[in-house]
Amino acid sequence: MTTLHPVAQCGHCLSQPPAWRQLYCVGDYTPPLSDYVQQLKFARQLHYVEVLADLLALKIQPNIQMITYVPLHWHRQLWRGFNQSEFLARALAQRLGLPCRALFKRTRATRSQRGMDRLQRQRNLRGAFTLTKSVTELQSVAIVDDVVTTGSTVQQLCKLLLDAGVKSVDIYCICRTPE
Repeated sequence: MTTLHPVAQCGHCLSQPPAWRQLYCVGDYTPPLSDYVQQLKFARQLHYVEVLADLLALKIQPNIQMITYVPLHWHRQLWRGFNQSEFLARALAQRLGLPCRALFKRTRATRSQRGMDRLQRQRNLRGAFTLTKSVTELQSVAIVDDVVTTGSTVQQLCKLLLDAGVKSVDIYCICRTPE
């Protein structure tokens, strides 16, 4: 009989390692976590920020200097009224006693990533972000996102940080979707 052992990375990550050092998440994108994230993002149930930040803080062993977050394009943020990743990052930083700063700007509007495969997501995000602040004094940063699906978004942001001199990047997310 074969014994199955859980792995910390998916098959794609094992064959093509991501730019980040460690990905911390509360769990898979399944109920009830997926429901909480959807209620936060689409029904403006902002009280879920506190609940989700508490759950995520329990999973993290911070070894970083600063927390940042995935930016929304100004048009999407205006429509939604807030950036859920920013709210989660600020609440998490408070719990972990770390600074939280905006380091990125989304330079162009992109189509929603929902329903796209890995390659489509990578193409959709190409050139969509820029660094807005110097990071030369930073050795380690964590990027907060609500959901990591293929990792295309955080991969783009990691590359910007690493190319600018940051030595290591961690990802903090509420959910990740299983491959």
